[in-house]
Amino acid sequence: MDHPNLAPIFQMNYPIARRAASLSPSLTLAIDSKAKEMKAKGEDVVGFGAGEPDFDTPQHIKDAAAAALAAGFTKYTPSSGIPELRQAIADKFQRENGLTYKPSQVIVSNGGKHSCYNVILATCQEGDEVIIPAPYWLSYPEMVKLAGATPVILETTDQTEFKVTPAQLRAAITPRSRLFILNSPSNPTGSVYTPDEIKALGDVCVEKGVLIMSDEIYEHLTYDGAQVKSVASFSQAHYDHTIIVHGFAKAWSMTGWRLGFLAAPEPIAKAIDAVQSHSTSNPCSFAQKGGVAALTGSQAHLPGWLAEYAKRRTRAWEMLNAMPGVSCVNSKGAFYLFPNISKTGLKSADFCARLLEQEKVAAVPGIAFGADDYLRISYATSLANIEKGLARMERFVRSL
Repeated sequence: MDHPNLAPIFQMNYPIARRAASLSPSLTLAIDSKAKEMKAKGEDVVGFGAGEPDFDTPQHIKDAAAAALAAGFTKYTPSSGIPELRQAIADKFQRENGLTYKPSQVIVSNGGKHSCYNVILATCQEGDEVIIPAPYWLSYPEMVKLAGATPVILETTDQTEFKVTPAQLRAAITPRSRLFILNSPSNPTGSVYTPDEIKALGDVCVEKGVLIMSDEIYEHLTYDGAQVKSVASFSQAHYDHTIIVHGFAKAWSMTGWRLGFLAAPEPIAKAIDAVQSHSTSNPCSFAQKGGVAALTGSQAHLPGWLAEYAKRRTRAWEMLNAMPGVSCVNSKGAFYLFPNISKTGLKSADFCARLLEQEKVAAVPGIAFGADDYLRISYATSLANIEKGLARMERFVRSL
């Protein structure tokens, strides 16, 4: 039976705001979703796509959240997080980074991604430029667009371990430059800037009056003696120009908990608190109790995780460099490798689509990160999966 009164609804041309229409969907989530869909159909897929530890959340963290649930800690909290967690985060910065923040300078958010978005939304607007080294985490430019600002991309390659230089940064700064995004250890490359390199980049921003968003979520995941030092720690001027974003997802395997945090100069923290109070309000109440346990409880899980990641990293790096037409610099942090596939004759999206179709291996095309001659391999999966998946990838490469 026809319903003529409904016809106009289905014929409507719904208006979509430019800020939404201009966005590119997350390729990492799309590929991970496709791989899971294939697995659900019984296909033997090896996934290198998701930036998610394969270890479980440590038990004492889960116990703290369960106890909070049992005690009825399920109501609204202050929009920027419970005082106990904000204090624990401030203590972490003092203890581990030598940085003094009051709890009022700390904002707890719905994940590290949310922290990044809050920073950009609170500090950038139409007419502003945000400087982003490439390869970049794929959400940075899209967040900048959502704020109405313009991403300015600085290209790097594996020849420099994907690191931007102070000269590049200085040349990119204009009167419209508002924010520089620094991510070390890096997603997607695993690169780690040395303390001297971090300071040099910070010096340029201080000199030019550009804010720094320092994404330090992989801070605890480093190898080969790589040193991590926050740009905020070099001087009062560096501190005053820096907003640190962080979260619980990587070092405590709490991806699904959606719990991130940031620390900022007081006026910026106040602006971010206002943004969050009118958008998401508070993060999950009982998850915040888990966050307290993560920061104040045992860290005994981490050395074992790092040893396992290091073993996987070495094996994956060896296998990638044994493939014809593929080369890969070793990562110093996070849990990613970023191999160069330019000599295979394929660009990254075509390479990854064919690899998934022919060999049931899911990797993320480098074009998602602003680098079309590369792809991202996550070694946050078992050694057995790494060996199986990369053997398939080698077979695919040799067939080209």
